[in-house]
Amino acid sequence: MTTVTHYLDDRGIVYERLEHARASTAMDEALSLDVAMDEVAKAIVLDAERGHALAVVPGRRHLDMHKIRVALEDPHAKLATEAEIARDFPEFELGAVPALGSFLHVPAYVDPEVIGNDFVVFAAGTQTESVRISIADLLADESVIVAPLTKREQLVG
Repeated sequence: MTTVTHYLDDRGIVYERLEHARASTAMDEALSLDVAMDEVAKAIVLDAERGHALAVVPGRRHLDMHKIRVALEDPHAKLATEAEIARDFPEFELGAVPALGSFLHVPAYVDPEVIGNDFVVFAAGTQTESVRISIADLLADESVIVAPLTKREQLVG
């Protein structure tokens, strides 16, 4: 169990714990778990004027930094560096930050395509464990801002 699963347990949120081979990307996670890329959510740490924020986007999509800056109302918002993530979120492996803004104590911005699914899979803090949770259960305990965050074109896969 990870701190993420403890967090979900403490809140009475139903989830499925998924162990898998080491996966540092959403594509690796989807392949390892044999789930559709559309079901995997990437949690991307952003650096903004007011501190960190979290972008939660479909695994197969790329961030659109213009849309990010509009959503955050911050023309200087950027991706957090690996060094910043390691420093500010040391309990998580790189590439395995969970899609839980409340757990990270940062605002969460969620792309509408993520909430279009019934379930979502995301990293649970390590590169070998994920959780599968219903969108309804996830959003019931999260305060999120839903905004378009990704480019229109899709990745192969």
